[in-house]
Amino acid sequence: MTAEKYSCVTSLPYTHPQAQIMGTGMQGGALNTVDVSKMSLERFASVLPPRRFEEVRAGIHAARPLLAGRIVWNVSSTAHGGGVAEMLTTLLAYARGAGVDARWEVIGGDSRFFALTKRIHNHLHGFNGDRGALGESERAHYEATLASSGEALAAKVKSGDVVILHDPQTAGLIPRLRARGIPVVWRCHVGVDRPNELVRETWRFLARYVAAADATVFSRAAFAWEGLDAERVAIIAPSLDAFAPKNQLLEEAQVDAILAAAGLREGNGSDAPAAFMRMDGTPALVRRRARLTEERPLRHGERFVLQVSRWDALKDPAGVVAGFARFVAPHTDAHLIYAGPDVAGVSDDPEGARVVQRVRKQWAALPHELRERIHLAELPMADAEENAAMVNALQQAATVVVQKSLAEGFGLTVAEAMWKGRAVAASRIGGIQDQIEHGRSGLLLDRPRVLEEFGAAVRQFLDDASSAETMGTAARERVREHFLGPRSLLDYLALLGRLI
Repeated sequence: MTAEKYSCVTSLPYTHPQAQIMGTGMQGGALNTVDVSKMSLERFASVLPPRRFEEVRAGIHAARPLLAGRIVWNVSSTAHGGGVAEMLTTLLAYARGAGVDARWEVIGGDSRFFALTKRIHNHLHGFNGDRGALGESERAHYEATLASSGEALAAKVKSGDVVILHDPQTAGLIPRLRARGIPVVWRCHVGVDRPNELVRETWRFLARYVAAADATVFSRAAFAWEGLDAERVAIIAPSLDAFAPKNQLLEEAQVDAILAAAGLREGNGSDAPAAFMRMDGTPALVRRRARLTEERPLRHGERFVLQVSRWDALKDPAGVVAGFARFVAPHTDAHLIYAGPDVAGVSDDPEGARVVQRVRKQWAALPHELRERIHLAELPMADAEENAAMVNALQQAATVVVQKSLAEGFGLTVAEAMWKGRAVAASRIGGIQDQIEHGRSGLLLDRPRVLEEFGAAVRQFLDDASSAETMGTAARERVREHFLGPRSLLDYLALLGRLI
């Protein structure tokens, strides 16, 4: 048995060019600046339908005079790890390329603050998480942690600027900024279609902050909170960047080389370099290795099912492993790779290490013949673009991609796999059901907790290559039409234009 076969092999330090954090650490409510690059939207002329690209040009032309001389500040709780940071990295770069002075700040906090905000995150999905309270003691710590970040941010923002705050970690900043006359948009990336009392209780905890915002943004209409002013609610679906290291088209030899270099699959004997292109257009190589829990390496040519997610109980890694072991492995030759970030590299998710440990124990309890078919991968986070290239290679090599989440705000990994023409089976929850048209561009699981249903969907694709290819082709076109970056940018520009 070779659990944790590989350690994360380090090389010379590298700082992600689109997410270089400038500051003095993340503790005690410090505010840290993320260096945002500038990229031209003209590159999307090669991938967007012509009418869509003309809409982009027209939208930018209309927004420029309104935003001239103003700064659009974005504030989040982390610059790497998770879909929000990934979207901001590219969306803000394209905004700058379109002539918008978009900037990015990251708040800090202690372990208690991030445990609390993780609790809020779970509660907003309707799950009890650590079963902790959201009382006055928690409120006091939440507000105290954000106080210094609020003062630092208010000192930077000038008259005429706009601030976009992302997710519950930042909601407590709203009243302080509004008291100074600063227009504020609060963007919530999480939600549920059918809120329970736990969700509503958490809304009440956050409502005193959120109600003060000039506008609130949700990923889908069903996520908008009860009690908010409907006139100030906007719906903006997340999007992906077709040219980012996670989504750029790789040659088959590149895919093979990247997976081999990262230790995710045995090589095929080729001497092709594990090369990818960084966002700034410079070439780079995958050098670091993933930390793997496995009996043996995946061999070249072996089919595999893939889920890429944070180590979060709401992503249901335990259910993915159990469903594959019971209802897929006995009937097919496929393997499973569950790939998530190295938990040491994700600062705002204190539960990750505990989830990894539980899934490792679950894997270790399986019979040898099943352990041999299941691979748990922790991808290094030291270089965000290198990490993205590993995910890209995994998604492009996978036979089937799954997202068996129990709760999901949008599920950008679904759009990523669809963009690569993969056959995707995913839970009919949250924004996933906005992406996949069941039976046309993928398969939706009505009951994600029912492992037999999960296994049947995966086997349908494994057993019918023609159906998998047809749905994969339709999936790519759906993303091209609805979920590429310029669509979100236009929606944000339109919202800011209305506020101004």
